[in-house]
Amino acid sequence: MPNRLAHETSPYLLQHADNPVDWWPWSAEAFEEARRRGVPVLLSVGYSSCHWCHVMAGESFEDEATAALMNEHFVSVKVDREERPDVDAVYMEAVQAATGQGGWPMTVFLTPDAQPFYFGTYFPPEPRHGMPSFPQVLDGVRAAWTDRRAEVAEVAGKIVKDLGERSLAFDSPEMPGEEDLAAALLGLTREYDALRGGFGGAPKFPPSMVLEFLLRHAARTGSEGALQMASDSCEAMARGGIYDQLGGGFARYAVDREWVVPHFEKMLYDNALLCRVYAHLWRATGSDLARRVALETADFLVRELRTNEGGFASALDADSDDGNGEHVEGAYYVWTPEQLREVLGESDALLAAAYFGVTEDGTFEEGASVLQLPQEEGVVAEASRIEDIRARLLAARARRPAPGRDDKVVASWNGLAIAALAEVGAYFERPDLIERATEAADLLVRVHMDDAARLARTSRDGQVGANAGVLEDYANVAEGFLALASVTGEGAWLDFAGFLLDHVLMRFVGEGGALYDTAHDAEKLIRRPQDPTDNATPSGWTAAAGALLSYAAHTGSGAHREAAEGALGVVKALGSRAPRFIGWGLAVAEAALDGPREVAVVGDPASSQARALWRAALLGTAPGLVVAFGAPGSEEFPLLANRPEAGAYVCRRFVCAAPTGDVGVLAEQVGGV
Repeated sequence: MPNRLAHETSPYLLQHADNPVDWWPWSAEAFEEARRRGVPVLLSVGYSSCHWCHVMAGESFEDEATAALMNEHFVSVKVDREERPDVDAVYMEAVQAATGQGGWPMTVFLTPDAQPFYFGTYFPPEPRHGMPSFPQVLDGVRAAWTDRRAEVAEVAGKIVKDLGERSLAFDSPEMPGEEDLAAALLGLTREYDALRGGFGGAPKFPPSMVLEFLLRHAARTGSEGALQMASDSCEAMARGGIYDQLGGGFARYAVDREWVVPHFEKMLYDNALLCRVYAHLWRATGSDLARRVALETADFLVRELRTNEGGFASALDADSDDGNGEHVEGAYYVWTPEQLREVLGESDALLAAAYFGVTEDGTFEEGASVLQLPQEEGVVAEASRIEDIRARLLAARARRPAPGRDDKVVASWNGLAIAALAEVGAYFERPDLIERATEAADLLVRVHMDDAARLARTSRDGQVGANAGVLEDYANVAEGFLALASVTGEGAWLDFAGFLLDHVLMRFVGEGGALYDTAHDAEKLIRRPQDPTDNATPSGWTAAAGALLSYAAHTGSGAHREAAEGALGVVKALGSRAPRFIGWGLAVAEAALDGPREVAVVGDPASSQARALWRAALLGTAPGLVVAFGAPGSEEFPLLANRPEAGAYVCRRFVCAAPTGDVGVLAEQVGGV
C-alpha cells in the first residue's frame, strides 16, 4: 500500500511513497495523530539528489523490520528540505546546537508539540564506526519516551527556550563603509588557498557569493589582489573535475582541496550563480576561459535542467546506474583508459587521456578518472581534433544511464537562473538565452504568483505546490526580474519585482533592519527562522537587500533604499569576522557604497547607435549599476522620465553626468574605478 506521500509533488517525497514506512507529509494532521496515539514524531529531512539520503532509505526505510518499528512507536514525517527550507532551518539549528554538526539526511525526534528532544543525521542499519544502528536509536528513543516522559519534555522545553533566546541583534543598523569592506577583504586573503584557488580545505565548495564580492570590490577600488583571487579561483575550478569538461556545468563541491573529485550532484542554484560569476569575470577581464565556461554552463542549464513548462529543474543526482544494475556515485561522468579506447580508438584515446588527465591508476574509484584540464589550454595544437574527441565522448556518455532529475521548480533558484541567463544572453549576443530566461519568468508569474503577488515556493509539471514562498524566493525572483528588465527594456519586469519587494517590506521586515526568512503570517514553527549568512545560495536577508537596493535605484523609492541600508547593518557586524559566509551581503554593500549608478539609455530601439550605448551600459562593471533602455518619451521605466534627448544618462548619489552619445565615454562612466 502506498503511504500518504503518493499525492505529493516533491520528487523526493515521491521516492518514499512505496516505502513500508507509514510516512506523513509535514502537516498539522501528523502532529494531531501523534497526540492521539501518545507517541513521538520521527522527522526525517532530506532532498532528492542527496547521496546519503538514498543510502539510508535503502538500508532502513525500505526494510520491513525497521519500518515496523517506526510504524508501531512513532508518527513518521518526511520533509523535502528544498520545499520547506523553514522547517529544515529551524531543526537544523537545533541539531547543530546539540551536536556541533549537521547535514542530511537529518533525523530528529519531536514531541507532538513539534519540540525536538533527540537528534542525528545518517544512522546505519547496524552499529558502525562508533555510531549506533538506526533500530538501536529507535528503541532507545521509544524507551525514553515510555519510561522518562517528564525528562524528555524537560529537555525539549529547554532546547526550544535556548533557541528562542538566540538573537541576531547588532549594535546599530549602520551600513558597512570602506574600512569594513577592506577588513573583509583582508579576512578573505588570510583564508585564501593561493596554490589551488578557493577558500579553506576539503571538502571545497565553489565560493560563488564571495567571488561576486571580490569582482565588485576590484571594480570599485581597483584592487588587483581581489581580482586575482577571483580570477585564479575561477580558473582552478574550471580546470578541475568539479567542472563537467564534456557537458558543462558544475558539481556541488569537491571532496579534495584540488577540485579534482566532485560530489557529482549538479544543482540549479550552483550553476546559476557560477554562470553569472564567470560572465562577470569575462566582463571584467575579457578572459576566453570565463567566456567559454559561462556559455557552456548556460547551455547546460537549458539542455539538462529546463522543464517542459519553461522553468528549471532543481538538480541532477550524483548516482546513476553503472550499466550493471548498481547505482553508483559518478558512474555517468568518469572514464577509464579502456573506455576511452572503446570510444575513440588507440591514437585519439592517448591524446584524450593526456588532455583530460585520465590515468591507469585513476583519480576516482576502481581505476576511473574524473575528467580535468591539467595543462594549459592551447598546449594541444590540434584544437579541432580535441573538439571532435569531446563531441564523441559526450555522445558516448549520453548512451549511459542518466542520473535522476529532481524536476520540481523552486522559485528562488529559478530567479537566480533567470538573472544568469538574461545577462549571459546579453553579454554574448545570445537572444535564445534571453528567451529562455523570459519563459522561466513567465512561468513564475503564471504559476507561482497569485493575484496578490504572493509567491508559492515550488511547482511541478505546471502545478503549483502548497508551500508558501520564503524570503529568498521573493528576493531572488525579484533579482531575476530586475536583470530581465535591464536586458529586455521591458518595464513590466520592474513592476513585477516591485510587487514582490512590497511583500518583503510588509511581511518580512523586523525591527532595526532585521529580516526574517518567513513572513509574519506564515505557519508558526517553534522558532521563526532568521539567518543572514550565505549557505549554498545567498541568504534571503542579503538577497533582499540587493534587490531592494536595485529597485530603489530604478525608482527613487526612499522606503526601499532605507530597508536595504537597514538590512546591510548585519554585514557591518559580520563582514570582517566571517567574510566567507556573508559574501553576497558584502557584494551588495559594494553596490551601496558605489551608489549604485543609474543608467538611462534613451534612443530608438531599432537604432544601432542606441543599442551600442545600451550594450556598453550593460557591460559596465560598477557594482550593482542598474540600466533602463527605451525610446524618447517612453514610460517603461522611471529612469527614462523627462529625458527627451537621445543619449545615455549616468546618475549617482543624486548627481547626473551630462548625457553622452559616445560609447567610449559611457564605458568610462560605468566602469568601477
